[in-house]
Amino acid sequence: MTDNQIILKGKDVIKIEGEAVLNLINNINQDFVEAVNVIYKSRGRVVFTGMGKSGIIARKIVATMNSTGTAAIYLHPTDALHGDLGMVRQDDIVIIISKSGNTEELTALVPMFKRIGVILIGMLGEADSKLGRECNIILNVGVKEEACPHDLTPTASTTASLVMGDALAIALLELRGFTAEDFAMFHPGGSLGKRLSLKISEIMIKGKDLPIVNADASIKDIIFEITSKRLGTTCVVGKDGTLSGIITDGDLRRLLEKTLDIKNITAADMMSKKPKTISKEFLASFAIQQMESFKITSLIVVDENNKPEGLIHLHDLVKLGLQAR
Repeated sequence: MTDNQIILKGKDVIKIEGEAVLNLINNINQDFVEAVNVIYKSRGRVVFTGMGKSGIIARKIVATMNSTGTAAIYLHPTDALHGDLGMVRQDDIVIIISKSGNTEELTALVPMFKRIGVILIGMLGEADSKLGRECNIILNVGVKEEACPHDLTPTASTTASLVMGDALAIALLELRGFTAEDFAMFHPGGSLGKRLSLKISEIMIKGKDLPIVNADASIKDIIFEITSKRLGTTCVVGKDGTLSGIITDGDLRRLLEKTLDIKNITAADMMSKKPKTISKEFLASFAIQQMESFKITSLIVVDENNKPEGLIHLHDLVKLGLQAR
């Protein structure tokens, strides 16, 4: 194949699979509504089963459902016939994924499922099939053609099944009123979980590590505070402890560029009087957005009386894997 032929083949595969997905729109009908409602009202789990590549797709849908509030498990058909069928309960909903609808291992399981008394949903490429005739609800995932030139390797069909699974999961998510906070509860690890759940109060610099000077502090005191706390900045407070301003090491450099007569200069003389602040109850991800918006690297955390109680620095957020997207 020439380079051009390779490019054309790649585009052809994407076109075939894209059309297969778009054609699914016609299959989102009352059967889909019934499937969503049955799962939503169930007191059990959603048990997915499928052989080969359909089984791989089933595992992915299980992962998506579990992360969006719908309890799901994967049951391997062969293992089910050798003992794992015991994990299925009457309150469960079973979703069978099969392109042909005649998969031998799956049809062998149907009598067992019926004996347990579960509702069967078929995510099938052929509605008029052995499995199709046994299922209570059918979600049609049939495709006109596979991207494979021999129409053998599951490609468009597995993509269609995956997308139908996503459609189910998201419809259930909406029906449950599943929120970003719920999502965070199931994703505590990694940057995604932190972005959705980590509050400023949990990561802010506070107590003796928080750099603070009084408004009448000398240059010497300011430099010592900025240097010793190693944050490149310090809060400036008035006599009542409320925030008056902020001084950064950049402010010090700019001052020295203007004059060397700094003997009598105080913090009040050189501070920025309107520092950007934030409440400790906000998410850390919001702090990143604020820093990006104002092109700054730190935010002062203040209480309801405008008194500094913490500081959050961009470098610390980056270390936590909370870089802006």
